Amino acid sequence: MPPAKKRARTYDPARIRTAVLAQFGHVREAVRTLTPEQSALPTRLGDWTVRELVAHIGMALGAVDRLLDEPEPARQDGVLLGWPAAIGADSAAIAGHARGLAEQNPDLDAHLADVEQRFTARLAAHPDGGRLLATSAGALSLADYLVTRTVELVVHTDDLNAAVPGLDIPHDRQALAAATRLLADTLAAKAPGGSTEVRIPPYAVVQCVEGLRHTRGTPPNVVETDPLTWIRLATGRVSWTDAVEEAKVSASGERADLGALLPLLA
Repeated sequence: MPPAKKRARTYDPARIRTAVLAQFGHVREAVRTLTPEQSALPTRLGDWTVRELVAHIGMALGAVDRLLDEPEPARQDGVLLGWPAAIGADSAAIAGHARGLAEQNPDLDAHLADVEQRFTARLAAHPDGGRLLATSAGALSLADYLVTRTVELVVHTDDLNAAVPGLDIPHDRQALAAATRLLADTLAAKAPGGSTEVRIPPYAVVQCVEGLRHTRGTPPNVVETDPLTWIRLATGRVSWTDAVEEAKVSASGERADLGALLPLLA
């Protein structure tokens, strides 16, 4: 008899909304402190400056407003775990839009305040999160799409911290948890199986990679890392080899090398 299909993880819509707004609020507080010199600093995102990265972070919420203005799809034909692989096709357009927003909005704090206000108002009109949106991953519910906003905000908060010396924007616990779980489940969907256990305490444990399935005791293949290192691995901010060499990841077993499966989102 084949193993039972694992049920998709669910997320509490109210907690996700709170987490998205909390993480965005942390970014807004930090942006108010940036000097013109800091705003002009380079980032690890190609030729993007800090100013352009901040404008892009605004797009994480602005995308919801834009998608709600489009006609609602007739049915849901996308899945949440398809989102990480789908966004790469939009990268050039996203970069161009971020640069345009940075040029059009010299006062970044005012820009983010306006984005947050419109986002909050639009969410209030769709309290159950059931409204369908035509995303790059297909038609997803608003509730599911908001989970992807935690990934955008967590990843780019880390990018800002890396770009500006001394900046230490905190990560909202719920936002970090949701982002970690979504990317862990994406790995499990990309490489289905039960031979390798990936542990990202305290938020996620998934099994993946074809091979002999573990049922009890210590698994023969184990990967363990912290949430932020996992986020960086999954998004290509750090390589598997570097993370292992720097002891940011522990990997034991012949099927514990995930280097060929990463990144999941680039």
